[in-house]
Amino acid sequence: METNTVKLIRALEGSAKLEEDELKGLLKLAGENKVLLGLLRKTNSRDEIKRDEERRYRRFAGSVIEVAEALKDLNYALHKFRKPVEHVSVDIDVLIDRRDLTEAARRLSDRGFRVEVSEKYTVTMTRGSTIVDLYTNPAFAWVIYLDGSKLLECCTEDFEFEGYTLKGLSREAEVVVSASHAVYKEHIYLLIDYFTVKKWLNERALKLSAELGAEESIKIASMLNDLVESGSMELPSRIPPALLARAYSLKFLKDEEFRATSPNLLKYLISERAGKAIFWRLTRKTY
Repeated sequence: METNTVKLIRALEGSAKLEEDELKGLLKLAGENKVLLGLLRKTNSRDEIKRDEERRYRRFAGSVIEVAEALKDLNYALHKFRKPVEHVSVDIDVLIDRRDLTEAARRLSDRGFRVEVSEKYTVTMTRGSTIVDLYTNPAFAWVIYLDGSKLLECCTEDFEFEGYTLKGLSREAEVVVSASHAVYKEHIYLLIDYFTVKKWLNERALKLSAELGAEESIKIASMLNDLVESGSMELPSRIPPALLARAYSLKFLKDEEFRATSPNLLKYLISERAGKAIFWRLTRKTY
């Protein structure tokens, strides 16, 4: 029997047409997998849910363009942004050179944003419902899992978005970022990750993953994609602990920066924010 995830994949790829009742039954799952806008557009939905999602997208797109305009002459790249499926993110992730971090925060402050959280490698700024995360390095619990400086040096490019030219990571880099984010940080795999890996994985992405010590995250993502396509796994799905343990072990052996910042995990665990964050991670289904 075809899984709901496979039904979503076929609908998003245009190889299957969903009946109205089927579509309604898959909307929640699409939202959890961050592909709701893509599904609604692909199926030419005209109901209130589609209108609400389009309004969310317009607000999101406007905020992205404003942030990019503020940072345009700095060394930055939109991060976890470019995807092969249309989507609306809950926040705007920006990879920024650490030397430009203070100036980036100042410019956003001038536009009404205020610093909500300032941590090692990340500054979170908000304005109303708009959230901007400024990263110097992709990290979890103060442990660096990808080298932000290397990504900015090797993998940024201009791309068109809603008629504007923005700076972002290359597609190959987004594959590595998506897989690494799912494996090392979130421990959850979404359909938006599935499509990013399936559509954009190539030899250059594999080479980059090796350079960043993240090959195992690509292997795990590819294996999960196979399980999804065979009907053996629904998404979102938690990544099995055995796979995570292997990924962390290999990361520790191969990635000097990951190894050097790993002691920060203990400092994070005794910090004020750790308790709520850990409880949320243990109980959530998606992110």
